[in-house]
Amino acid sequence: MSVKIRLRRVGAKKQPAYRIVVADSRAPRDGRIIENIGYYNPLTNPSTVVISDERYQYWTGKGAQPTDVIVRLLKQLAAGPAVDAEVPVVEVAAPVVVEEVAPVVVEEVVEEAPVVEEVVAEAPVAEEVVAEVAAEEEKPATE
Repeated sequence: MSVKIRLRRVGAKKQPAYRIVVADSRAPRDGRIIENIGYYNPLTNPSTVVISDERYQYWTGKGAQPTDVIVRLLKQLAAGPAVDAEVPVVEVAAPVVVEEVAPVVVEEVVEEAPVVEEVVAEAPVAEEVVAEVAAEEEKPATE
């Protein structure tokens, strides 16, 4: 599983705003995310960009790759309001195998999901259900 730090579009029609999220690269743009680490509003003057530095460093340390747009936004943050000057490249920590992150998420989901055998064991047998319904129909209605 490849994890990316990317934008997720929110906001109304023709009024875009974005959340900066950590998500599986195979998930749709506005689909399932792992964590929300900031936001970006291109409509304000100047654009508003807020990123949790602690969470960004954590995820890049785990091997998450920022998209080109996120790298550009980080460069703008480092440069300040004037983007005309030469901007240093943001250093990204050495990638770590992403499979270390995935099993933790999968284990949490598996622990919360009911086991199929338990559900089947708790389900009444069809014959018992038919007998209960027949018994209720035979009882005289009391008013």
